[in-house]
Amino acid sequence: QVQFVESGGGLVQPGGSLTLSCVVRTSIASVNTMTLAWHRQAPGNQRELVASIGSIDSGAHAVYKDDVKGRFTVSRDITSDTLYLQMNNLKPEDTAVYYCAASRPGYGHYWGQGTQVTVSS
Repeated sequence: QVQFVESGGGLVQPGGSLTLSCVVRTSIASVNTMTLAWHRQAPGNQRELVASIGSIDSGAHAVYKDDVKGRFTVSRDITSDTLYLQMNNLKPEDTAVYYCAASRPGYGHYWGQGTQVTVSS
């Protein structure tokens, strides 16, 4: 019911930058009415919320995990239904599979297939 096309992952050195993109396609509701988010899961760890951005009609308020504040920026493009995550000053502990997600009360919570981010020298 909701399809995602994620891109932008890869290998980067500590201190480097990457930008993740996620195109969201759905017929169940306007993407602009959905909360979009990035989650990540490292081996042996639980999946955790990295950043979320509210629906357009709610003001698109952004929320961040404490240890990415000041380094990561989440944004959304309303014309292309695309979610972005700009990641700067990457650290080895940021290594994980990053998942795009979309949700709206009453409509459910949907996940992308994930994209690998590896921070290593």
